[in-house]
Parts: sequence; structure tokens; C-alpha cells
Amino acid sequence: MLKKIPVARLKPGMFIHELCGDWMSHPFWRAKFKLSGDGDLRRIVEAGIQFVYIDTDRGLDDQDAIPAEAVQAAVEDEIAAALAVPDDSQLRVSVQEEMARARKVHEQAHKVVRSMMSDVRLGKAISLEDADPVVEAITGSVLRNGGALLGLIGIKNKDDYTFLHSVSVCTLMIAFGRSLGLEGDALRQGGIGGLLHDIGKMKVPDEVLNKPGRLTDAEFELIKRHPGDGHAVLLETPGIGPVPLDITRHHHERLDGSGYPDKLKADDISTMARMAAIVDVYDAITADRCYHKGMPAAEALRKMWEWSSAHFDQKLLQAFMRCVGIYPVGSLVRLESGRLGVVIEQNESNLLMPRLRVFFSTRSNGYIKPEIVDLSRRLGAGGGDRIVSAEAPDKWGVDPVRFLLAA
Repeated sequence: MLKKIPVARLKPGMFIHELCGDWMSHPFWRAKFKLSGDGDLRRIVEAGIQFVYIDTDRGLDDQDAIPAEAVQAAVEDEIAAALAVPDDSQLRVSVQEEMARARKVHEQAHKVVRSMMSDVRLGKAISLEDADPVVEAITGSVLRNGGALLGLIGIKNKDDYTFLHSVSVCTLMIAFGRSLGLEGDALRQGGIGGLLHDIGKMKVPDEVLNKPGRLTDAEFELIKRHPGDGHAVLLETPGIGPVPLDITRHHHERLDGSGYPDKLKADDISTMARMAAIVDVYDAITADRCYHKGMPAAEALRKMWEWSSAHFDQKLLQAFMRCVGIYPVGSLVRLESGRLGVVIEQNESNLLMPRLRVFFSTRSNGYIKPEIVDLSRRLGAGGGDRIVSAEAPDKWGVDPVRFLLAA
């Protein structure tokens, strides 16, 4: 059984199933393990981890611990209450209308980021003349209908992860900023910061960056240098503004001071850096990497809410969840009817009832004729069903992306 306990009650012999914090904030980000001694415990405490999940079937128990099911139910109730006020934002075009343009924007942005990061590896300078058109194109797509481009950010392959992650963070920063009322140069600066936030990773050796196992202390220190290295690269970039510099240096800072590189706390962390911390972790933990399987978006948001009191600005996280939806565009979900569908558009008046394209039956274990279902409508009017869970595509052997791209 999985149970949640405070770090203060950890002891050798317990099997750690999950650390309640994002994987980029500690050297244990890539493995489940049995706690063997004081060394591992010390590093967990130093990383600012306050709670962990233990697996009592694989290690020692804690009779006072809270079962994972109870924790999940409580967190879901908190999220539902926090997002009870509807979003009044208006879309200019439908997801279907925007999808073709969004695909072109996504592909071009990927190429530009790859080229810019390759230049940094070779010791060349970054030019904002390369970044500006990418940010402008992404902003235009988000303003027309953010769901189309946000639905594409889950399309990543492991070899190109670093480049595509930068495109995703840029997209999310622009969508997030727009939902908060940012516009003009403020939105542009946030987008540039998102696009360039991980530029310092080009200074990290590939064998460390892509290591499929637990990092040594020395390797983790190399990883933790990338915000400072990226900041140094951008200081040499003509025309760079203070916001991209701030985002690049501080996107791994945490409210409780457990982040890096400067261990800033609370109000010392700017709003833009707090926003970047949220979108960076969200995109990282929903992506497949060589060392971990990405979470479904809905599960990732629930986990981040659970961590938020120590790591993230909870009001900003609430706003981010409203921006992307409880079930973001591109999410695979299972319905009460037994059908699987991919979320193609949010229902702004009720984030629990998006529009889907259903395409698979779990009861017959096979594909069915694709159909649009609007969960906000009654039975007989294109609705009459409800989501019971977010699902991992590999569990069912399906590819929801191709049904999203058919929009």
C-alpha cells in the first residue's frame, strides 16, 4: 500500500515510492528506492522535500501514515473548490480552424530552438532576431486559440526533448501570461524567457543530462549550474531584457528557499520566475524521458497542487490550472461509458466537462468511429457522459495525438 508521511518520520528500511517535489529539485529524481542510511535522508532534507510516499509492501510501514487514496481525494476536492469560478475568456477561432497553423508554428519553433542551442554548444552568441519571430508566431496562435498549440506541446521524442521543452515552456508562458492579462512587450518578454530558460543546459555534458539513473552528488551539482550558465550566456546577448534574464536564472527557485541557484524565498522570487517555475515543472513531469515515464496532465496538475504550499505560488498555480484546464487539450480520458477520448477544447464554464473526440472502446478493446462529445450537453444533444479518469496512452496501446491532429 502507498502511504504519505512527513520526512521527519522516515527511517532506514522504508521504501520510497515518490518524493513530493519536482524531479529537477533533488538528486533522486529518476528512481524509486529503499532508504538505506542517513546519507540519503540528509540529501532529501537538504533538497527541501517535506513529504514522501512510501510503499509498505516493499519496506517498513508507518501506522500513522495517510493512505494515498485519501490524499488524492482530498487534493481533488481542493482543486475543484479552487477552480469553481468560471473563466470568461473568449476565443477568436475554433481549435479546428487553428490546428493547421499551430502545427506549422510548432515545427518552425522547434527548428529555431535547435539551431540556437547548437550555436551555444559551439560557443556562438544568441541573436534575439532569431527568437523574436518565434515568440511572435506562438503569441499569434495562442491569441487565436491557445488550445491548438497547447495540445501539441505533448508531442515530444526523447532525443529532442530539450529543444521541444523550450518551445513548450515558451508556449505555456505566453498562454499563462495572456490569461493573467499580460500583453504587448510584457507578454513578449515572458515568451522569450520561456524560450531561452534552459539555454544553460547546453553547458551540461550529454552523459549527465541524459543519464538513465540516479545522479551522483557531483552530477547533480552540474545540473544545478545550468540556470547560472544560461544567465551568463544571455548577459552576452545584445538587447536582452531583465525578464528573460530573471526567468533563466530563477526558474528553479522555490518559495521555501529549497531551490537553486540563489535559494531565494517567497517575495524575493519575481512573479515571472514563479510562473516559469510552474510551467517548467508541468511540462517536465508530463513528458517521457529516458529515465521516467511522463504523468498524464491531469495527474501532474494534482501532484503540483499537492506540492504547492512549499514549492509554488498557489494563487498562480490556480490561475495556471484554469488556463490549461483540469484536463488540458491533448489529454486522454476514460468516460463512464467505457469510451476513451482526447480533449480537443475546454468548456470555460465548467473545466470538468470539456469537448472530446472519442475513438476507442475499453469494453471491446478496439477503435470505434470517432465522434465529438461535449460533456456539458445533455444526453441526446452530444453529451450525456462524464470523465472518470485520466489515462496513459500506452496502457491502452492507443495514439490520441492523431485524433487531436484531426481536429
